[in-house]
Amino acid sequence: MKDLIHSIVNIFRWIGKVLTGFRILTLNLAFLVVLFFLFSSLSSYPPQKEVKVSSSGALILKLSGDIVEEKRATDPVSSILNDKLGLNTGPSETLFQDILDIIGAAGSDEKVTCILLDLSELGTVGLNQLQIIGNALTDFKTSGKKIIAAEDYYQQKAYYLASFADEIYLNPMGAVDLHGLGAYRLYFKDAINRLKINYHIFRVGTFKSAMEPIMRNSMSDDAKSQNMAWLTALWDTIITDIARERKLSKETLRGYTENIASELAMTKGDTALLALETKLVDGLKTREELRNYLAQLTGKDPSGGFKQIKMNDYLKIIPRSYIDSPGPGSSIGIIIAEGTILNGEQPIGVIGGDTTGELIRKAGQDSDIKALVLRINSGGGSVFASEVIRQEILEYKKSGKPLVISMGSMAASGGYWIAADADEIWASPVTLTGSIGIFAAIPTFEKSLSELGIYNDGVGTTSLAAALDLTQPLSPPLKESIQITLLHGYDQFLGIVGKGRAMSREEVEQVAEGRVFDGATAQRLGLVDNLGTMKDAIASAAGLAGLENYSGRYIRKPLTVKDEILQLFSGTISDWLSSAIVPPSLLTALSRLLAPIREILFFNDPKGLYAHCLIHDLSL
Repeated sequence: MKDLIHSIVNIFRWIGKVLTGFRILTLNLAFLVVLFFLFSSLSSYPPQKEVKVSSSGALILKLSGDIVEEKRATDPVSSILNDKLGLNTGPSETLFQDILDIIGAAGSDEKVTCILLDLSELGTVGLNQLQIIGNALTDFKTSGKKIIAAEDYYQQKAYYLASFADEIYLNPMGAVDLHGLGAYRLYFKDAINRLKINYHIFRVGTFKSAMEPIMRNSMSDDAKSQNMAWLTALWDTIITDIARERKLSKETLRGYTENIASELAMTKGDTALLALETKLVDGLKTREELRNYLAQLTGKDPSGGFKQIKMNDYLKIIPRSYIDSPGPGSSIGIIIAEGTILNGEQPIGVIGGDTTGELIRKAGQDSDIKALVLRINSGGGSVFASEVIRQEILEYKKSGKPLVISMGSMAASGGYWIAADADEIWASPVTLTGSIGIFAAIPTFEKSLSELGIYNDGVGTTSLAAALDLTQPLSPPLKESIQITLLHGYDQFLGIVGKGRAMSREEVEQVAEGRVFDGATAQRLGLVDNLGTMKDAIASAAGLAGLENYSGRYIRKPLTVKDEILQLFSGTISDWLSSAIVPPSLLTALSRLLAPIREILFFNDPKGLYAHCLIHDLSL
């Protein structure tokens, strides 16, 4: 009997080995088929033609998608599928520095007769970015060439940038949207209660409102007061800039915004006519009228349209800042830190503690780099990852090389944690910064499980034996220890700011507790040294290093073979399906609904402590 059982077991082992081998063979064959398909697609894809720019024409400055400091890698498979299926999705991101390089080169280029702004697909963009692009357009106008803006409909952010143009045209069926600024968020307290989720919230700072969406059903009075302060400052900047560029009074613009119903009644509901009579636009033109007008300025092309130069084609023939820089010599290193701060290695678009720390370390070890500019565009995130980056900054400073921070649209909470020890901090007047405070949030699901008839029980040698078992409530000693740790972290944050900014404890406490400030206010309070652009910060870093002749260059993590393969496949199906099937309005609504939850889900701080400023819904 024993031999029989042994024989049966061996038979099943043999069958298992055969099935396993068959499975591996099938998967390998499938993988080879996929590779064959990809290589076939790539090889059959028409080779890139040599870029040729016509002798003259209007430069189409098409700002598509989100304006970012550092672009994620393009997925070639998605591009091929979209092209073969006729899906013109356009780029999801446009590099901020590329825009500035294009405008700067166009001013002295005889081939460019004028600039035509195309803002119809403009995505997320910071007010400081719009201001800097606007200033670049102002510099371009000194060449004597026109800037023309023409849209069927102007979003508020698009109109702000269009106001820097010499001429603004609107479709007779269009409108100009000026509605003001708001910071609105979704609140989930009742939903969490109905799901029986027991959220344990620990925070320091009266104004630290990052956790309010899961603690409340509405915005607190403290959060409303501080949000209104910086919203008012930013809106006044927008109104001031538009009024200056369009030679209008602020009262006219405020009247258009506040009394839109009565204003529309006078034009019998004609939104385009109202924009014209208010002098927000210079004329109403159909698309054909616009084409004819541009043809008069640039001449007609062989197809009967106007002569034009596409932005992406033009980008390929001009020098690109901090990329096409001279070879070895005195350089100012530039590191982009954009996105939520998370622990470990992270891809572009997220600030990894290890990833960014490694880049800073390389800058310190590179003898050609004489100073470093760290460009921060982040609302913060993991306290541990922020501290890892700050520790690398302190090590870098031992080299004696200057370190200058350039703040983007936001450098708050963890973003400020890593900025405080710099030799200088630069921000724009409309940068959002500060938010000095930390929090911890731990959900437990014992009540949710009990509703399903599931319970957790057992024994342990100590009151902490269960640790962070999310299926049972936090023990009182654990709650107390988390709060003590949180207070220590907040005290550490205050100490870092105080030492880095040469401020007393009392001075730091006055600007702490999670308060958020615009850049101009932050400068008055001593949190920021100077107001200016990244270019200004680079020049200042060179000055601190005693350099007269220098070049800036990006310091980036080189892609591994694994990274390139992942980028090849990442997003192919999801991007294609979303662009082909899911309506953009639904994607926007889902994104807004999931934004605060998504931030929390991806948090990976080992202690569960976060310095993060959740301002998602500032709509320009």
